[in-house]
Amino acid sequence: MSTPTRWAGVPLRDRRTERRALLVEAGYTLFGAGGEAALSVRSVCRESGLNSRYFYESFAEVNDLLGAVYDTVAAGLGDAVERAIEASADSVRDRMSAGIRAVLGFSSADPRRGRVLFTDARANPVLISRRALTQDMLRDIVLLESGQSQSDSHPIATRVGASMYTGAMAELAQDWLAGNLGDDLDAVVGHAVRLVLKAIRS
Repeated sequence: MSTPTRWAGVPLRDRRTERRALLVEAGYTLFGAGGEAALSVRSVCRESGLNSRYFYESFAEVNDLLGAVYDTVAAGLGDAVERAIEASADSVRDRMSAGIRAVLGFSSADPRRGRVLFTDARANPVLISRRALTQDMLRDIVLLESGQSQSDSHPIATRVGASMYTGAMAELAQDWLAGNLGDDLDAVVGHAVRLVLKAIRS
């Protein structure tokens, strides 16, 4: 557990920021290993080496911590998708392929990421709302990409295609993470891109 000398000489704001980061990392480790059932104030404090006073300094309850864990992982996903698209060729197919590959690759590179983003605690209200925001982010990416490539396309048709894509993307990620789609990421991405572009351009 933490001791008073651990924070000696560290400004108050920095101490709180560091303690919060330790708690989020502990929550990520515990949730990634055992799901929602593994999270409690006691388990998080034990994992982080902090006492409960420091937990309540940053979070009112465990669900608040879970939300922070999700936000951290989702921010990493957003960065990965953005970097992948920026590094790809200019064609819509290439950029879409890069985006889908980034979602699936990022989620499976560390199994804990997939559990947080897509698979575990699907009835948890905090994760439900956070996952909806992630779908909005993915839909906005699709709308941006399709708008750049097809400025004369019908806006409603484009939005319908983008909405179908984002809903299907979550299911695709879950199947990929569960091993139901094999281990050939190139094949999975190729099939997904063809279907998405067909839906958007129909």
